[in-house]
Amino acid sequence: MKNSKLLVVIAFFSIYVIWGSTYLLNKIAVAEIAPLFLASQRFIFAGLLIMLIAKVMGFSLKITKRQALNSAIAGFLFLVYGNGVFVWALKYVDSGFAALLASTQPLFVLFLLRLIDGKKMQRKSIIGVCLGLFGMYLLVSQKGITTSEGSVLGIFMILTCVLSWSYGSVFVSKADLPKNFFVTTGYQMLIAGVILAASSLLFKESWISPLDLSFKVQLSMILLVFFGGIVAFTAFNYLLKVVSPEKVATSAYVNPVVALVLGWYVLDENLTTQSIIASGILLTGVYFITSRKRVNDTISRKN
Repeated sequence: MKNSKLLVVIAFFSIYVIWGSTYLLNKIAVAEIAPLFLASQRFIFAGLLIMLIAKVMGFSLKITKRQALNSAIAGFLFLVYGNGVFVWALKYVDSGFAALLASTQPLFVLFLLRLIDGKKMQRKSIIGVCLGLFGMYLLVSQKGITTSEGSVLGIFMILTCVLSWSYGSVFVSKADLPKNFFVTTGYQMLIAGVILAASSLLFKESWISPLDLSFKVQLSMILLVFFGGIVAFTAFNYLLKVVSPEKVATSAYVNPVVALVLGWYVLDENLTTQSIIASGILLTGVYFITSRKRVNDTISRKN
């Protein structure tokens, strides 16, 4: 009993702190590595390791043509566009600010479910959406942010990434995929990694050897692969089996706080009073959405 409680605590720490720190790690890495190349290497290495672990644990790696196609679609929505373009946008937007924008994902999921499935919004959801939209307006309307070079484009692209990830969540909830979550994740990462590598070559990005990177970027890459890609995702799926989806979904409003603090402390990113107020309103809105009676368990998928 004590061991299971300890595992739950460790798992929550993983999805709160590790996933929250990936914004900072990507921001550090993208300073020296081309964004699409960075994302491709991260997912190829993580995908290979996950498949190796799955094989050692005796999981079947068989996949049908339909499952392969769905894995490719999910990999594109989540990792190629949802993460790859997001990392590119970090060249123009602070990591903490980007994390706050990403926390609007539950809002996008609600709108998509309304459009696609015609699901009615509960009262708490409506309050949450209103608060979220107001918080987002306060966040992106700051002159100091929107006047910096490339920031408007970066903000717009991040919001399209959130939309891509949100639609991917809705898609995956209905798609035919391998039953084992570990195998599913491995295929998605490998397919996405190959697409990202091809895209990197297409856009003529510079490829650099890991040996030529600074120590801090090498460390960031290792942490992104092992902890951000494998440990945290495994913890996420473990929690979905042992606690309620509502509790797991709290990562949607804890990650941005972690990212905001780390960005301010480590990278000396600007933390304005308006950003603090906006983040409080936005995250309160996300709380209202994720604490409603029935929470779609797909809204918590992360980068």
